[in-house]
Amino acid sequence: MPRLEGKVSLLTGAGTGIGRATARLFAKEGAKVVIAELDAEAGEQTAHAIIQAGGEAIAIRTDVTEPDSMQAAVDTAVRHYGGLHVLHNNAGGSTARDSDVTDAPLEEFWRVIKLDLFGTFLGCRFGIPAIIQSGGGSVINMASNVALMGIPGRDCYTAAKGGVAAITRSMAVEFAPKVRVNAIAPSATMTDRVRKLVAGNTALDKLANAHLLGLIEPEDIAFMALFLASDESSKVTGHVYPVDSGVIIS
Repeated sequence: MPRLEGKVSLLTGAGTGIGRATARLFAKEGAKVVIAELDAEAGEQTAHAIIQAGGEAIAIRTDVTEPDSMQAAVDTAVRHYGGLHVLHNNAGGSTARDSDVTDAPLEEFWRVIKLDLFGTFLGCRFGIPAIIQSGGGSVINMASNVALMGIPGRDCYTAAKGGVAAITRSMAVEFAPKVRVNAIAPSATMTDRVRKLVAGNTALDKLANAHLLGLIEPEDIAFMALFLASDESSKVTGHVYPVDSGVIIS
């Protein structure tokens, strides 16, 4: 039996990269997939790929930093598929403008706080009540290894992802036993965006060389998300799981 049979999942930022890989894996494992993506064309491409492979999916243009937009995505998921069981707050990301606290542009700090942290907050604000009404389920947030170790030159991103890790723990306590809340903490994952970022940043080049098991691909993160979405993790909540090829210990 597929591991997500009968579950409705909503994934933000699933038009590309980790989100797309996770959406496709969820669908392969039987989930009905709702792709909440700012880039409408990318979201539709992910949905089309899932449908072509025999799965069920819809795409909704969504700005996770806007409350009305995030609420509409959750409402559409519930209306279209009859409920919501899995929320994957995946949308986010750093840019080459990030730097240390003394040099980083203030607008970059607020950009990443709004997208990565506030976007996760809004996803949970509207998604958790829908999950509870559907009988319970799982929230999967996206932290980062920068929330778990010191990495120079990324203080904006670190602040946002540290906040995601902290709020993951508090929500796990607040909403148990109906909703499990966990987070994934990837190291540099070889999406198209990250490949470009690593190529232009010497600190990240050093980080890439520290991967003990080789560089991480989007599918590696997707398999962790699948475990946290499935009933296999029914007694798992409040944790931040590194998928980092050993970077944190190296």
